[in-house]
Amino acid sequence: MKSNASNLNLPHVFPSAKEPNFLERRINRHYRDRVQELWGGRNLLHGMKPDADSVQLMSNDYLAISTHPDIRNSQSEVLLSEGGCMLMSAVFLHGDSPQQRFEQRLANFMGAERGILCQSGWCANTGLIQSIADAQTPVYIDMLAHMSLWEGAHSARAEAVMFHHNDLNHLERQLLKHGPGVIVVDSVYSTNGSLCPLQGIVNLAEAHGCVLVVDESHSLGTHGNHGEGLVSYLGLEDRVHFRTASLAKAFSGRAGFITCSERFGNYFAFESNPAIFSSTLLPHEIEGLNATLTVIQTEGWRREKLHANAEYLRFHISALGYNLNGSESQIISLESGTERQTIKLKDALESRGIFGSAFFAPATPKNRAIIRFSVNSSLTESELDRIVRVCADIRNEVDLENWPSTRRNRGAKSPAGLLVSAEHKEAALA
Repeated sequence: MKSNASNLNLPHVFPSAKEPNFLERRINRHYRDRVQELWGGRNLLHGMKPDADSVQLMSNDYLAISTHPDIRNSQSEVLLSEGGCMLMSAVFLHGDSPQQRFEQRLANFMGAERGILCQSGWCANTGLIQSIADAQTPVYIDMLAHMSLWEGAHSARAEAVMFHHNDLNHLERQLLKHGPGVIVVDSVYSTNGSLCPLQGIVNLAEAHGCVLVVDESHSLGTHGNHGEGLVSYLGLEDRVHFRTASLAKAFSGRAGFITCSERFGNYFAFESNPAIFSSTLLPHEIEGLNATLTVIQTEGWRREKLHANAEYLRFHISALGYNLNGSESQIISLESGTERQTIKLKDALESRGIFGSAFFAPATPKNRAIIRFSVNSSLTESELDRIVRVCADIRNEVDLENWPSTRRNRGAKSPAGLLVSAEHKEAALA
């Protein structure tokens, strides 16, 4: 009998439905206005391919634990031993379960009464804001806060009130204008690596009768005496209503987390759309997160090395004239400006074996695109020196002197500019 198996490997063009005019116009605008005019026909996100000798600064695996043997072994044991699992929403879980045990363990680690495991950091933020705000509740959002927090306000049909990044005076003016509501901030901002002035934010939230939400996606695991995050490190656990986190960063997994009170946790299960209408995590995913928490608690040297690496790069790259926009963390961004200029920077770095991540609108304000370096604890001294050397070598090639961020940097070196930066640092780290 003749076999047709080989035909399965042949390319096949499948038919697709014709888009109506309104959708076709929108897609065409993307390819015309962005891909052709701004990117010169290229894909800004896709560049050269790293080789074995390249330094890769794209992953959020800050503690370099994604391949940790203890984590892998824990996951594989559960995969091989579990006979099956219930594919259902977590709202149906009751009694004792691995997920509930991990939720309580991580909540205890963060100094919280209750924890809720979600499918992702996006689900945690959108589900939380949707369940605490409504059309009558203003949601005050730092202009650099993660997009999931903005989406949460939209899901709640609440008014999203922007305030300037880390600007306590502007936030207070907005609060006086719009009244009590929900304040949402990141403890470490993913765009530029700056720290939130948490003490000042807490004071304003209390003074104006607001609920406070702090996204700790980029500080959980990396900041604090044991990785418990900045809120706990600063002793603000009992003054922050909710903390959220993506566990796809330092925890190198795929989940989200919310800290809250016991009473709110029971309410959330029946009010949050992502909680109600999404299936729970799988047993091997939960066991991997559980093993990861143990590694984070017991291998503190990874945090120490991470912060030493980040401090080294911040100091030397800043000394070369790059404006790091107040980075005080493992996130270091080179703000090149326009998307076309960012392609030029990306090419210059990648041609020398340094790979970062391109961020542009809507992830950044328009014409303030960046190449972001995500520092990790596994970088060697020679790799750190290579990053600095490349950043020095490409300054003329990328026209660093004429970047808008460079001109802002020169202006920010006035005494007033330095004073503001010092105040923010003191508020966050005191």
